[in-house]
Amino acid sequence: MAQEKPLNIVWFCTDQQRWDTIGCLGNPYIKTPNIDKFVSEGVTFTRAYTQAPVCTPSRSCFLTGRYPRTTKAFYNGNDNYSKDEKLVTKLLADEGYVCGLSGKLHLTSAQGRMENRTDDGYTYVQWSEHPNDDWLHGENCYQNWLKEKGLKWADIYGGKYTSMATWPPTPNPNFTGKTVGVPAEYHQTTWCVEKAIEFIEENRGKDRPWLISLNPYDPHPPLDPPQEYKDKLKVEDMPLPLWKEGELENKPPHQQRDFYIGGQEGQAEPFPELTDYEKREHFRDYYAEIELVDDQFGRLMDYLDKIGERENTVVIYMSDHGEMNGDHGLYWKGAYFYEALTHVPLIISCPSRILQNVKSNALVELVDLAPTLMELAGYEVPYFMQGKSLVPILTGTADKDHHKDSVYSEFYHCLKGTHEDIYATMYFDGRYKIVNYHGKEFGELYDLENDPCEFDNLWNKESYQVLKHELIKKNFDSAIMKNMDFSMHLINEY
Repeated sequence: MAQEKPLNIVWFCTDQQRWDTIGCLGNPYIKTPNIDKFVSEGVTFTRAYTQAPVCTPSRSCFLTGRYPRTTKAFYNGNDNYSKDEKLVTKLLADEGYVCGLSGKLHLTSAQGRMENRTDDGYTYVQWSEHPNDDWLHGENCYQNWLKEKGLKWADIYGGKYTSMATWPPTPNPNFTGKTVGVPAEYHQTTWCVEKAIEFIEENRGKDRPWLISLNPYDPHPPLDPPQEYKDKLKVEDMPLPLWKEGELENKPPHQQRDFYIGGQEGQAEPFPELTDYEKREHFRDYYAEIELVDDQFGRLMDYLDKIGERENTVVIYMSDHGEMNGDHGLYWKGAYFYEALTHVPLIISCPSRILQNVKSNALVELVDLAPTLMELAGYEVPYFMQGKSLVPILTGTADKDHHKDSVYSEFYHCLKGTHEDIYATMYFDGRYKIVNYHGKEFGELYDLENDPCEFDNLWNKESYQVLKHELIKKNFDSAIMKNMDFSMHLINEY
């Protein structure tokens, strides 16, 4: 792909942000003016899906352009990362990019230690897996930043727990009964953007293109936005979760159990124990966190405009996976494949190279991002990447509403202590979604054209048995073919 000047890259990835959380894309409860403006400046993929509903496998996937099971990083908490996998940031660094990161990386376990990094290509790293002060002195760069300002985390944080390093977490003795985060000016999301700006300042105007990955922790639970952001939204104006009385009767056993004991196998609050006010409160706090993210994202875009780098910078706004937030009686994440968890925001902009104010209804996957970045940067997409570049849609040389016939997601024993017996794959063709729980008799089948809220599981309905078996075959074929691994590079007949 010929180009006069190398493109810079800003890769902004939130954590656990569901697809339906952007004002201009149909959410009347939230105000996201900066993301709304960004939508008008690029291509918005309205049907983008994660390949795993959990952090590490999703991030491993979109950073390599390879499906989670192929990378072998298909769960959170792994000790190391495969030396065989090549991150797109490393590939770009090898081509002359200088790459930086602020926030989390989460390709290996960060419990009780700073995560073991692979050869990731980042030469500037401001690492913070999550905001809490859970690591040895100096390892959590966000905590270092607070200390430089003369602040103590325990003094300014009003959350229920002061430490997330163990389960159950460490209670906060100063907790008042209502969770509230640190003031916005000291928030981890604010810090992420500040460090990104610091990186760009150090590298702009030089003879090397740059890439910065921003990975704030929000809007991941605990839902602890600053009080000033809570005050912008009224609890009574918030929606209730998607829930239909009796829907549990045809849902998988682990979902029925989590409804009563709490999502993520008892780690979140049990749905029946919450009042409607508390359920709305969850949405208020979740949206408040996203509104803070929106403000900080806008700050970064304003900075790029100010320094004259916006035209020549590819900016990606996305999330690694969603959040149930009470839909179907479930909170957090796990072996669930509902839209709330697998359907994510994805917007890509570069005014000098990419179409503006375009909404694509094509089925796309986060695995497609790494090959897209390679092509946008002007390099050949490596033979071992399994994703499909989005550049033809971004530049208007392909049908904007078709990219793939289906999307795929998987949960393979992803979380220690949560759904450890679940190995599942999802196949979605834009209308029908099937989830196979391998080795189990139960499953899920939804017709999103007639049941967009996914209330009615058709798995056991007699009239859908022929369709179910057709979709099981398609899911099997999809799972096999999408995980074809050509990394050994077949070059000859023998």
